[in-house]
Amino acid sequence: MSDNTAPILLEDVALEEVESFTYLSSIVDKKVGTDADVRVRIGKARAAFKQLKNVWKASKLTKNTKLRLFKPVLLYGVETWRTTLSTMNRLQTFINVCLRIILKIEWPEKISNQELRQQTKQMPVEQEILQRRWGWVGHTLRKPGCSTTRRALTWNPQGKRKRGRPRNTWRRDLEADTKRLGHTWKQLESLAGDRDAWWTLSAAFAPQGVHRPKSS
Repeated sequence: MSDNTAPILLEDVALEEVESFTYLSSIVDKKVGTDADVRVRIGKARAAFKQLKNVWKASKLTKNTKLRLFKPVLLYGVETWRTTLSTMNRLQTFINVCLRIILKIEWPEKISNQELRQQTKQMPVEQEILQRRWGWVGHTLRKPGCSTTRRALTWNPQGKRKRGRPRNTWRRDLEADTKRLGHTWKQLESLAGDRDAWWTLSAAFAPQGVHRPKSS
């Protein structure tokens, strides 16, 4: 009979000894955060943006076409990211730089970030991330109750945590947003069945000026 208490091995290394690993292009680490994932994602987006420099200079391509091209690499998998203030600032700063290049705005010409968003019709990155997150949550809640993905939304890991203030996590972000909306989780599960109502609700999930924690 096999020993069910033996540690899980990952390429001959005990999983409990692994500091971090990449799964589906996302970094999973013991810090239960997204800082490393965001840092790597920005690096990949910067490299992709540089490779398309001829696209940004092309006069035959419309501004709308260019705007659809520059963010997919950056925002891949954002549904699972925490929305801390520091993370949102890093992402928004990178996006603003890209938008200025696409619009060919160079020093000493100046433009405010608000005017930049107005000209490009871009919503703040936090709002886009939260709308994507809740779109994914709605999709997941419409799955059967036996679905592993749906069960993971409310899964409560067992065991003792370390002393001190608990880290801010994606799950806590989700719970805070649910409370801010004035709904219970049961109400959201019921509402998710109506796709039109859910998308209408998700549009209000991230109004500008929502307070976010500065860090984990």
